[in-house]
Amino acid sequence: MRVAIIVFLVVSLCAVAGVYDWLHRPMPISDDVVDLVVEPGSSARQVATAVKQAGVDVAPLVLYWTFRLSGNARNIKAGSYEVAESDTPLSLMKKLVQGDQALRQLTLVEGWTFQQVRQALKKAENLKPISASMTDAAIMQTLGRPDVLPEGRFFPDTYIYPKGASDISVLQRAMVAMDEKLAQVWQLRSQDTVLTNPEQLLVLASIIEKETGLEADRPMVASVFNNRLRIGMRLQTDPTVIYGLGATFDGNLRKVDLQTDTPYNTYTRAGLPPGPIAMPGKAALLAALQPAQSKALYFVARGDGSSYFSETLDEHNRAVNKYQR
Repeated sequence: MRVAIIVFLVVSLCAVAGVYDWLHRPMPISDDVVDLVVEPGSSARQVATAVKQAGVDVAPLVLYWTFRLSGNARNIKAGSYEVAESDTPLSLMKKLVQGDQALRQLTLVEGWTFQQVRQALKKAENLKPISASMTDAAIMQTLGRPDVLPEGRFFPDTYIYPKGASDISVLQRAMVAMDEKLAQVWQLRSQDTVLTNPEQLLVLASIIEKETGLEADRPMVASVFNNRLRIGMRLQTDPTVIYGLGATFDGNLRKVDLQTDTPYNTYTRAGLPPGPIAMPGKAALLAALQPAQSKALYFVARGDGSSYFSETLDEHNRAVNKYQR
């Protein structure tokens, strides 16, 4: 009897040691890293099968019972995962339970146009290009904003997304982020602002974003435009003209371009253009609503990224001669 007990204990210890070793041993995989997608609503048994089909050399039934006996069968989260060469059954189960998905990131830059955003989406790593074959209008329709132009409607920031996510989901988040930033910043507006609604804020901020070479100059650039709008003076800002020229702009802005009327030509038309010309960041939004206190009506680039601001046309012309001619 004693011998039988000893044999039983030895066999049991060997079994436990074997299970322990299996749980902590890296699983052979078909590549350096394999992708595993857990669909929403998947059962533990379906997940175990998906792991095998993804290229992991593991017995689905054994993995399934590992999920069951650990008490985590109902805690597995849907998502996109990566299984590495170093992953063991235990570390994989931990990933799935914690929702430790394979993440990527995409940065949308202040001052980008929507066409630049679309190019970035196409180049983004492991992002499904759902919008690639869609028109701008179709994209906005899908996002729930029919009849709204996409320009400037997305907040420039870095967005983290799970591997295999759709580009539409990233755009949705960026659009909601811009809505939230507009609402937040609008509450901080100065009494001196001539802007009357968040839409005007978005338009002016986009111009400030494109016109500012030095961050510290934003409040003064905003002051110039605010002062001009207050007295009915045309904004006369080159970025709006360039935007209005669209694909015909060849990189060289000519006098005839300034004289060619488009809805965005602020040399030929008074007030703000009909829509934003790029994505403004938070700093540009704040500057638009909190301009510096000045009487400046003009500014010219110094050539080092900064601008020189003037209150009179004579002073401005002297600055132009000094810094540009």
